[in-house]
Amino acid sequence: MDLAYIPSPSTGVIHLGPIPLRGYAFCIIIGVFVAVWLGNRRWIARGGKPGTVADIAVWAVPFGLVGGRLYHVITDYQLYFGEGRNWVDAFKIWEGGLGIWGAIALGAVGAWIGCRLRGIPLPAWADALAPGIALAQACGRWGNWFNQELYGRATDLPWAVEITAGPNRDAGTYHPTFLYESLWCIGVALLVIWADRRFTLGHGRAFALYVAAYCVGRGWIEYMRVDEAHHILGLRLNVWTSIVVFVLAVVYLVLSAKLRPGREAVVEPDRDAPGGKDGDKAAPAEADAGAAAADAQKPGPAESKAPVLTKSDPADAKAPVLTKDDPAKAEADAPEAGKR
Repeated sequence: MDLAYIPSPSTGVIHLGPIPLRGYAFCIIIGVFVAVWLGNRRWIARGGKPGTVADIAVWAVPFGLVGGRLYHVITDYQLYFGEGRNWVDAFKIWEGGLGIWGAIALGAVGAWIGCRLRGIPLPAWADALAPGIALAQACGRWGNWFNQELYGRATDLPWAVEITAGPNRDAGTYHPTFLYESLWCIGVALLVIWADRRFTLGHGRAFALYVAAYCVGRGWIEYMRVDEAHHILGLRLNVWTSIVVFVLAVVYLVLSAKLRPGREAVVEPDRDAPGGKDGDKAAPAEADAGAAAADAQKPGPAESKAPVLTKSDPADAKAPVLTKDDPAKAEADAPEAGKR
């Protein structure tokens, strides 16, 4: 008899009148808010402007949701297009099923569009958002708890999760792989924040570190799962995906550190400054050159006050000049004027 375990919710949806409130959706929404909040703080700390992260997230989040669902449906097509299945279920995203690989890939496309519109570098934005994405995943995994999915092999450990009988699942206590991944993602977020401060990561390296660290955890967690999945050479498809993506992330880290060391000095142009299509400071070099040319044409103070002597008029060169601004000189020249 199990004396301790994590109970699962009896239902993943609460109806507020005709409106269904789904736990899975709430976890995803909370994760998005956490990612944008932390990403905004990190973006401002790097010299960016408030609100930029949210503006680009408006592009990245919808693309990410579509990409995550597409990856899940493509890699688990038998759940929707097999015998006795209803293909309409492929659109029921609230029932669970988002592949992080597709979400990151297509979300990056949306982020690229948003960054292009704002005139900022995508790698810098990704670096600022990297730990927030990990925390968003940590929040989103609890949506699997509401749906009683993403669990591992049967176990009697005190932290096992209780799963009730349902379609394609037997009642019992199982490894809570959703909890393992949630905790792992929190650790990844802390790792990226520490490494970013310690090594001043830039040009997408903080994001690459997040990807590599997540893949390490996803590999061993995926190996524990018992739900239906495609296998290649004895390993689940997502394990192979973790290996390939991990290698790519590490290669990017090494090459980027050699080719573009350090961090971006400017992550967002001054859009509020006058001049330029995007509000940047328009052609500072040209402005400085024009100012220098104007100054060169102005006479200096010595040139404007000094007398001009020419050989064509020697008398004028010797003649005293009387001005009201020099009374002492006028008095000194007065006797000479009287002798004439």
